[in-house]
Amino acid sequence: MTSFKRITYLLTALFILGCSFSFYAEAQRVKGKRGRTPSSLSVSDSIQGDSLLVDSLALDTVGSDTAKKKDPLDAPVVYEASDSIVFTRGGFAHLYGNGKVNYQNIELTSAVITMNMDSSTVFARGVEDSTGVATGTPVFKDGETPYESEIMRYNFKTKKGFINSIITQQGEGYVTSEEAKKGPNDEIYMRHGKYTTCDDHEHPHFYLKLSMAKVRPKKNVVFGPAQLVVEDVPLPIAVPFGFFPFNSSYSSGFIMPTYGDEMNRGFYLRDGGYYFAISDRMDLKVLGEIFTKGSWGLSAASNYNKRYKYSGTFNASYLVTKTGDKGMPDYAVSKDFKIQWSHRQDAKANPNSTFSASVNFATSSYDQSNLSSLYNPQQYSQNTKASSVSYSRNFPEIGLNISSTFNITQNTRDSSVTMTLPDVNIALNRIYPFKRKKAAGNERWYEKISLQYTGSMTNKVDTKDNLLFKTPMRQWVNGMQHKIPVTATFTLFKYINLVPSFNYTERWYLNKITRSYDPSPASTDHVKRDTVSGFYRLYDYNLALQMNTKLYGMYKPLFMKSKEIQIRHVFSPSVSYTYTPNFGASRYGYYDTYTYTDEDGEVRTVEYSPFEGMSYGVPGKTMSQNISFSVDNNLEMKMKSDKDTTGYRKISLIDQLGASLSYDMANKKWSDLSMNVRLKLTKSYTFNMNASFATYAYQFDDQGNVVVGDRTEWSYGRFGRFQGYSGSFSYTLNNDTFKKLFGKSEDKGEDDKKKEESEDDDNAENAEQKEEETNNSGMRKTESAATDADGYLAFKFPWSISLSYSYSIREDRTKDINIKTMRYPYSLTHSLNVSGNFKIGSRWNMNYSTGYDFTTKEMSMTTLNITRDLHCFNMSCGLVFGPFTSYNFSIRANSSMLTDALKWDQRSNTGSSVTWY
Repeated sequence: MTSFKRITYLLTALFILGCSFSFYAEAQRVKGKRGRTPSSLSVSDSIQGDSLLVDSLALDTVGSDTAKKKDPLDAPVVYEASDSIVFTRGGFAHLYGNGKVNYQNIELTSAVITMNMDSSTVFARGVEDSTGVATGTPVFKDGETPYESEIMRYNFKTKKGFINSIITQQGEGYVTSEEAKKGPNDEIYMRHGKYTTCDDHEHPHFYLKLSMAKVRPKKNVVFGPAQLVVEDVPLPIAVPFGFFPFNSSYSSGFIMPTYGDEMNRGFYLRDGGYYFAISDRMDLKVLGEIFTKGSWGLSAASNYNKRYKYSGTFNASYLVTKTGDKGMPDYAVSKDFKIQWSHRQDAKANPNSTFSASVNFATSSYDQSNLSSLYNPQQYSQNTKASSVSYSRNFPEIGLNISSTFNITQNTRDSSVTMTLPDVNIALNRIYPFKRKKAAGNERWYEKISLQYTGSMTNKVDTKDNLLFKTPMRQWVNGMQHKIPVTATFTLFKYINLVPSFNYTERWYLNKITRSYDPSPASTDHVKRDTVSGFYRLYDYNLALQMNTKLYGMYKPLFMKSKEIQIRHVFSPSVSYTYTPNFGASRYGYYDTYTYTDEDGEVRTVEYSPFEGMSYGVPGKTMSQNISFSVDNNLEMKMKSDKDTTGYRKISLIDQLGASLSYDMANKKWSDLSMNVRLKLTKSYTFNMNASFATYAYQFDDQGNVVVGDRTEWSYGRFGRFQGYSGSFSYTLNNDTFKKLFGKSEDKGEDDKKKEESEDDDNAENAEQKEEETNNSGMRKTESAATDADGYLAFKFPWSISLSYSYSIREDRTKDINIKTMRYPYSLTHSLNVSGNFKIGSRWNMNYSTGYDFTTKEMSMTTLNITRDLHCFNMSCGLVFGPFTSYNFSIRANSSMLTDALKWDQRSNTGSSVTWY
C-alpha cells in the first residue's frame, strides 16, 4: 500500500469519528431538553444540602434557602424507579413507577417520588386508578419500623418530615393519624389519631380516638384525652391521658391489676404487681391482691431455664381471707398458703443421674379461698393433691442404682397428710457369681445361678396439715428392707423351663410397740401401748420351683378352606410350688401375748405383733406350701392381604385368655379362681376384663349368720361363686367417624389422585402468596371466606362427642341371701359421662361436659362453655349445674395489652349458693 492511500484512510477515519462525536453531543443536548432516561434506571449520588422545598408540586415550608451552601450528607442516596426518572430544572428528580429511595437505614417506596438533587428533601405520593382508589401509597421504613401514608415529605439531613394519614404498627396494635410530624429521633407527633388492635385498621371495629399523641417506635405511645369508639359509635367512656408500652426486649415492668366485685369479700384489685427480668435464664413475677373488706394476698412466680441442663417453674402464694363483719358471729379469718414447684432435668445434662420435682402442696382451705379456684369447679372440687421430688444415680461400672424420693399425699376433705421423707431404693444388677471368666465348652449348670440385691428405706408420718411440722419424730414410722433373690433357669426335656429360686428378706426397725391391758375406764379399748426404741432385725425366706412351657397349634378353619387363612393358638401353662416356713414361734420374737381377766372372771390371752403397722410388715406366723396353676391363651388369625399381593396381615382374635388357681397343702385350702380376658377391638382400644370366682360356698353358722364355710362350691356341683367385675370403656364420635363408615373408598383412581395433588399444590401456592403479601406490607391480612365448588360459602360444622361408660357388678350383701342357691343378688352400678365440643360457623365454639349416674338416677356436675370470636374481642359464657352451681359471662379485648382494661365480667362463685328456678 502506498503512502498516499494510508493518508487517505487516516483522514477518512478522523472524519467519521468527528461526525459520531457531533451526533452524540446533539443527542445529549436534545435529551437534556426532554429530560428522560431509560426505564428501570438506578442512580447513586451524594446529594448536597439540607432542605429543599419547592417544585411544581408546591412543597410546604420544610425547605429553606437553596442558594445557601450546605454540608454534604453522611452517606450516598440511592434511588431507582421501574418506569422512568425525569430530571427538571432546579435539580429535581421525579421517580415514576414503584420508586425507591435508600439513605443509610431509611427506605422510602411510593408510586411517585420527587426529590431534589441539590437538597435533601423528598416528596412522595400515590396515584389514583380509574376507580379513584389510591395505589402505590408511600411506605416509609426507618430501620424495622414501617409507616404507611397518603402523602409524605421528608428531609434526609434533619430527619424531620410531615406525613398525612399515617399508619404504623406498634406492638399488637395500629396507630393512625390524619396529620403527623416525624422528629429527628424517630418520634412521631400526631393529631386526630386512632389506636386499635383490630386487623382491619382502615375500618376498625373499635379504637381509641386520640386528640394528640406521641409515638416512640418500639418503645411506647403517650396520648392525651381519648375516647372509646365501637363500630363508629362514640361511647361515653373517656380517659384524660394514657400510656402504651411497646418494649419488645426482655425487660422489667409493672403489671396492671384487674378489678371486680366478690360477694363475700367486696370490691377488689388483684393480679397486679411487678415483673423482674433478672436474667436470660430466670425471671420473677410478684403479684398482690386486696379486697375492701380486709382480705389480701401475695404471690410470687418464677421461671428458670438453663439450656441442655434443666428447666422449671416455682409458684408460692399466701392468702389472708376475712369473711363476715368484724364483731359478728359469722366473722372468720383464715390464713392459707400454696407452693407449686416443677423441675425437669434435660436428658443431655447427665446420663447417669436425674433429678425431677413435681410439688403441689396447699392448705386444706386454700382452694375455697382463692378466687381462681372458686371460678373453676373442677379445681374447687379436687380433694387430693400429690407431690414428689426424686433423685436417682446410676453407677454403671458396678451395676448399682440409687434413687431417693420425697412424697406428700394430701386430702383436702379432711386435711390429712401422708409424708414420706425420704424413700430410698438401692438396686444391684443381676450377677452370676459362679460364671467362669474364661469359659471353654458348654455352660455348666452352676454357672446359671444368679443373685440380685434390692434395698429400700422409708420414713413416713400420717398427720394433719396444720400439725405437719409439729409432729415429734417418735411418731414417724421408719424402717429398712433388704431382699436377695437367688434364681437359676434350666431346660428340662428341651421344652420345659425349670426355674428354682430362693428369696431372702430382712427388715430393720428402730422401735416396736408393746401392748398390755389397761383397766382404766378412760381407755376406750383397754389397751396400753408403749413405744420401745432399739434396733430390731426381722427376716424370713421362702423356696420356690416353677415349670412353664409354650405349645403352638396351627389349623385352617373348615368353612374357609378356599381362602388363605390360618389360625395360630399359643397355649402357655405354668405350675409353681412355694414353701414358706412358720415364723410365729417364740424364738423369733415376732409375736407376743398379753392377758387380762374379762367380766366373767375368765383369763383371756391376746396375741399380737409388736411390729404390726410397720413400714414393711412382719413375717407370717403360719407355714404354707402353695401349688399354683396358671394358663394363658393367645389366638391370632393370619390371612392374605387384599392390598399387598405378597404379604399377610395378622388379626388378633383373643389377645389373652388366662386363669390362675392355687392350693395350700399345709392348710388344705384352695384360693379363689382368677380369670382375665383381653381383646384388641381396634388399634386404639383394648377391652380388659378381670373376674374372680370364690371357691368356698356360703353357709349359716350357729347364730344364723351367713359366713364362708369350709365346703367348696364344686362339692355342690356348682362352678365358683362369681365375686363381681368392674370396668369402663370410651369412644369418640366426630366428623370423620361417619366418613370412614359411609364415605368413599380409599382406593381412588389415578385421575382422582392427580386432581387432589393439583388442588394441594394450588392451596400451598395460595398460602405462600398470602404469606408473602403479609410479609411485604408488614400488616396482617384478613382472610376471605372459603367457598365450595359451586361458589357458595363452604359449610363446616366440626363436632366431637366423647362417651365414657363405667360399670361395676358386685354382690349386694345388704339384701337377703337366696337360701336355695346360697347366692346374694347382684347389683349393677354404672354411670355415663358425655363431653365434647362443636362449632357453629367459624366463630362460635361450645364445650360441654355432663354425666348421669344410673344408680342414684341423678345428673353429675354439668358444665357448658360458649365462646364467640368477635374479631377484636372475645365473648365467653360459662354455666355450671350441680353441686357447684355458678355462672360467668365475660367480654374482653383479644390484645394482651388491653385484655384487662377493655373488659366486662359478670360472674358468681361456687360459694354464693346460686339457686335457679
